Amino acid sequence: MGRSPLELADIFRAHGPAWRQSQHAHLSLGQLKVMSAIEQCRTAALGGHVLRCPACEQIEISYNSCRNRHCPKCQAKAAQRWLEARQADLLPVEYYHVVFTLPAPISAIAYTNKAVIYRLLFEVAAETLRTIAADPKHLGAQIGATLVLHTWGSALTHHPHVHGIVPGGGLSPDGERWVACKPGFFLPVRVLSRLFRRRFLEELVQAQRAGQLQFFGEFAPLRGATAFADWLAPLRICEWVVYAKRPFAGPAAVLAYLSRYTHRVAISNQRLVSLDERGVTFRWKDYRAKGRTRYKTMTLAAGEFMRRFLLHVLPSGFHRIRHYGLIANGGRTENLAKVRALLHVVPAKAQLQAADAPDGASEPTFVCRACGAAMVIIEIVARARARGRPIRAPPQRGTP
Repeated sequence: MGRSPLELADIFRAHGPAWRQSQHAHLSLGQLKVMSAIEQCRTAALGGHVLRCPACEQIEISYNSCRNRHCPKCQAKAAQRWLEARQADLLPVEYYHVVFTLPAPISAIAYTNKAVIYRLLFEVAAETLRTIAADPKHLGAQIGATLVLHTWGSALTHHPHVHGIVPGGGLSPDGERWVACKPGFFLPVRVLSRLFRRRFLEELVQAQRAGQLQFFGEFAPLRGATAFADWLAPLRICEWVVYAKRPFAGPAAVLAYLSRYTHRVAISNQRLVSLDERGVTFRWKDYRAKGRTRYKTMTLAAGEFMRRFLLHVLPSGFHRIRHYGLIANGGRTENLAKVRALLHVVPAKAQLQAADAPDGASEPTFVCRACGAAMVIIEIVARARARGRPIRAPPQRGTP
């Protein structure tokens, strides 16, 4: 399938200026910056290079990317660099995919408390995995996990959840042997769900008592401890969604999955269908339907489409990919070396060494579209004169 002629940037350029003006009281500085970056991505506003092909004399201009992590055009190269670094971390064991999802009521207050609640989602999910795995009744081992935050549903609604990629086993408590999971089974999801629910609610109560949570509009009464406890009561008895998928079919499948998930944004350009007087039409997946009927299209007014997209702008500096346990950044190299020694495997260094070799043939940065030869830079296109910084919006009082 060819690339969709419609891009997210086209929608922001066509409708963003007027919508920004009408919604200025509800947009954060971070959201304004994301809109501006996407609108200017790969345009003269960011500058670029004039290229010439020595083989066929083709001349073209390549404009710079915005490199914003919310821009659908800028994530492919970032994902590839990240995956190349992760190849050396893979072990020759089964890998499992576990998902932890927040209930809808907590998702509703998470929008105005992103940094706090998203952090708790990461920390409690990782703690839950490590606690149950360390229990001798289940695995009795120290495990590692990579967690990736997604905040959206297929229809761009606010739906915070983390995807966990977990090796199927871990180190024994004394660190002297590898403890493998039962084939095809990681950890009991019901046990994971109950502990995740209990620990998350405990941490959420602590955050509320410490004044770390903000409540506006219909949620303003939750500032009181009694009202907050009453609001949490139904969440203590309902089921929280935690599920584990079947193990991946080998390390290559793990990398393929990661390439789709780690640097994904709320919607890709490929899902966009049209922009017309009715609004924005895009493809989405209805998980409540079955078979082919779950693949549908939805049309939203341009303003509502932009509002939904901007729900998923992360706080500045917030890391959406995190590693825990055996593969935490601090001790990853030593832990993986120990595991490989116990499994009697040697890391494959050939590809990494070839990539790092100073005389290795590297892929050209720019390739001629006419003949495929490497193009050379003959001129630098300067950035357009910087516009004024977005005016800082007042504190949010609800969704935009």
